Amino acid sequence: MSPTDVISWLLDSDPALRWQVERDLLDAPPSQWEATRACIPVEGFGAALLAKQDPDGQWAGGAFFPAGFFDDPANQNLPGQPWTATTWTLTTLREWGMDPAPLIERGTAELLAENSHWEYDRSLPYWAGEVDCCINAMTLANGLWLGADVEPLATWFVEHRMEDGGWNCEWESGSVRSSVHSTLNSLRALLIHEQTTGGTKATRAARASGEEYLLERHLAWRLSTQELLGPWVDHFLYPPRHIYSALRALEHFRLADRRDPRMEEAVSMVREAQQSDGTWLQQKVLPGEVWFDVDVPEREPSKWITLEALRVLRWWNEG
Repeated sequence: MSPTDVISWLLDSDPALRWQVERDLLDAPPSQWEATRACIPVEGFGAALLAKQDPDGQWAGGAFFPAGFFDDPANQNLPGQPWTATTWTLTTLREWGMDPAPLIERGTAELLAENSHWEYDRSLPYWAGEVDCCINAMTLANGLWLGADVEPLATWFVEHRMEDGGWNCEWESGSVRSSVHSTLNSLRALLIHEQTTGGTKATRAARASGEEYLLERHLAWRLSTQELLGPWVDHFLYPPRHIYSALRALEHFRLADRRDPRMEEAVSMVREAQQSDGTWLQQKVLPGEVWFDVDVPEREPSKWITLEALRVLRWWNEG
């Protein structure tokens, strides 16, 4: 495909993806991409997910896992967890850029406050979060999106930052070293908190610290050995769920509009993954039950990854 063909290919997509192509790659006027974005809750992927919401405000009857998931011992041997419960579904809709108005009209935040509790500890109300950094990051971001009172969760990230500057979901099990997965997910939520509320001196400092943790590693390398952080660093996938990659880290810094020369190696990884036809491939599909597929199988050209890669490279090249 030529560059023009790639854009045409991207535009032939669900509104959840198409509006981002119009805004971020074509510089279309707001009237155009806003009209496309307004289609998300009424057609395609967004409408299909909204139709799956339970009367009690949840999806699949649970906060992070479907209702009854832990009642069946066979589920402990699954290759991947289900991605259908409330937190994953809300995160998906928010990251697609859907206007939260339909969910607000349904009283979703209030219903979840009343009916949803964490499987980790059923005494914990939904908007209070639990102990996992990645779960709390999604909850903070989703709560801000829906207008819930989640300010205590922003403070939670300040209190649970590790001495090396980042976060680790295994902190409760005794881990004292940060994880790039947990750190990136925490940063994404703190950035949304700052953009929505202005943040506090403490949350802004925590975000700066976490970003420096990633930048010290050039978004790709172990600080101790200079080896690749893991095979997932340059394995780009959609949906990424909670998984770290150089592309996903660059997307965070694009949204924060913070360029740093230490990102160049990660940018090179993105460039080198582009195929001769101008697309990027789906390199991994996480196992686990989904409501429906939103992207292609492994080794096929991915519209979602191609959009994100082109958008990141455009931002980087304009700096």
